[in-house]
Amino acid sequence: MEFLSISKEDNFAVITIQRPPANALSSELIHAISEVMDDLENEEQVRAILIHGEGRFFSAGADIKEFTSIKSGIEFSKLATKGQEVFERIENFPKPIVAAIHGAALGGGLELAMACHIRLVSENAKLGLPELQLGLIPGFAGTQRLPRLVGAAKAAELLLTSDPITGEEAVYYGLANKAFPEDQLLIKAKEMVRKIASKSPASVRAIIELLHYSKHEQFYEGVRQEAEKFGFVFDSEDGKEGIQAFIEKRKPLFKGK
Repeated sequence: MEFLSISKEDNFAVITIQRPPANALSSELIHAISEVMDDLENEEQVRAILIHGEGRFFSAGADIKEFTSIKSGIEFSKLATKGQEVFERIENFPKPIVAAIHGAALGGGLELAMACHIRLVSENAKLGLPELQLGLIPGFAGTQRLPRLVGAAKAAELLLTSDPITGEEAVYYGLANKAFPEDQLLIKAKEMVRKIASKSPASVRAIIELLHYSKHEQFYEGVRQEAEKFGFVFDSEDGKEGIQAFIEKRKPLFKGK
C-alpha cells in the first residue's frame, strides 16, 4: 500500500509510515491508514498494532503543500472532518494501538499519535502543535485530545505558544507513557505490544471499550458497562482458561474465544 508498509510479528502488526522526507500526512495517507484499519480489524491473529515512522520522523505534520490546492474554507473543513473520523476510528479501535514516536510528531503527526491508546517516545523527540505559526489551528481533534492528556492549562500553553516539548517532557506532562533512548525505542515498543498481544483478546477488547467511557466522563454508564463486561469475559473460554491456569500455576493459553 502506498505510503504504508504492514508487517506481522507473532500476533501483532507493525504499521510503518513511509512518506519521505517528513512522513507528512496527506489526504491519501490518511485514507491509506483507514483502509489498513479495516483490514487489521478483521484479522483474528492480529491482537495489537504498533505504528511508527520510517526515516527521521514519526510524522512532522500535515502536508502543507496540499493545502494550496484547497479553494475554500468548506473544503478545508471537509478535510479536517475526514481526518477526525479516521483518528476517532483509531481511538475507538477494538485492538490496542501503540505509537512509537521518534524524531518529531508535530501538528497532524501528534494528533495521530494522541489518537493511539499508548504513546512511547524517544527521549529527544519533539512533540508539538505549531499550527498557529501558520495562522491556522489544529484540525484533527488536537484541541480536544491534548487537554484530556495534559490538562487545560498546559494544553493552552502548548497550543498558544506553538512551542514543542521533548520526549522526556511529554512523559512528565502525561502526553506520553514512557521515554527511551532512540536506538532502544522500537525494541521497547515491540516488547510492550507483544506483552499486550499475549493477553486475552476478549478482556483487552472490554478494556478498550471501557476506557472510551472514562474519556467522555460517562462514569455511571461506564461502571455499569464494566460490570456487564466483567460477567462477559468471565463466561468466555479465555476467562475460564486464565483462572484455571492461575490455579495450576502455568501460563494461560488464550485463543480469543
